[in-house]
Amino acid sequence: MKNNYLKLEFLSLPENQAFARDAVAAFCLPLNPTLDRLSDVKTAVSEAVTNCTVHAYRGGAGIVTVECSTEDGVLHILIGDKGAGIPDVNAALQPFFTTLPSEERSGMGFTIMQTFMDEFSVTSGVGEGTLVRMSKRLASEVENA
Repeated sequence: MKNNYLKLEFLSLPENQAFARDAVAAFCLPLNPTLDRLSDVKTAVSEAVTNCTVHAYRGGAGIVTVECSTEDGVLHILIGDKGAGIPDVNAALQPFFTTLPSEERSGMGFTIMQTFMDEFSVTSGVGEGTLVRMSKRLASEVENA
């Protein structure tokens, strides 16, 4: 199975959330993922890109970067921004934590990403931006043999 790489950069506009989700889904197809695994990836990507749109640039426009690579049947995703950053990553990773309760945000974005992906981590610096790393096995062990 060949390894592959993709890099996208786009403005943090709400209409680009679907674009990012669908582009990553299309990138995954050669790994022949199950519909459930593909849905997990699409949901996690949507949540990460939404965070960039809503929180990183606080409604303004900035650049969101999505990088994907495949290696031995595993999809690796990096989604980053150069926005506001997260002052307390540990607090932000807690279910129901939100900095925008007035906007009826559930505070479940990171929890959803963590639940749907096999590996997940967040690094962030205030005023420097945030990088979300996620991985998901898409090809079965039999297909990798």
